[in-house]
Amino acid sequence: MRRVDYFRDPNAPKANSVVPSVTAVVRNEQGDLLLIHKTDNDLWALPGGGHDAGESIAQTVVREVHEETGIQVAVDDIVGLYTDPEHVMKYDDGEVRQQFSICFRAHPTGGEIRTSSESKEVRWVAPANLDKLDIHPSMRLRITHGLDASRTAPYIG
Repeated sequence: MRRVDYFRDPNAPKANSVVPSVTAVVRNEQGDLLLIHKTDNDLWALPGGGHDAGESIAQTVVREVHEETGIQVAVDDIVGLYTDPEHVMKYDDGEVRQQFSICFRAHPTGGEIRTSSESKEVRWVAPANLDKLDIHPSMRLRITHGLDASRTAPYIG
């Protein structure tokens, strides 16, 4: 299903749903960041997705990263809570979802990179090369926060 992201756009449609979701800042031993090229909006992003009933939020992180990338992870800590009401996503089925994402730091524990129905490309990206990729501003904020080792508390916004 296709989606269009609206970010601080006065012409954006009004949200009609909120779905708790996760993203993960996963870095390998070289310091590279795990990113996916999404099939729904054609942008580069951190792996992640919606929280399912019956699982803890940490289990959601592990499941979503593995489903989208093939990489197994363990959760380390929280980067922040991203709930900006001026970021909405409109889907083909009429749903307009307000952003509600909890971003975590995690480290790889195994697996091999592969794509999925949600990721047409998966790669480890050196932080110095992030500016070469088309990344939504809201996702870029999470990445910036996740890579900032000097942050001592989660972002709440």
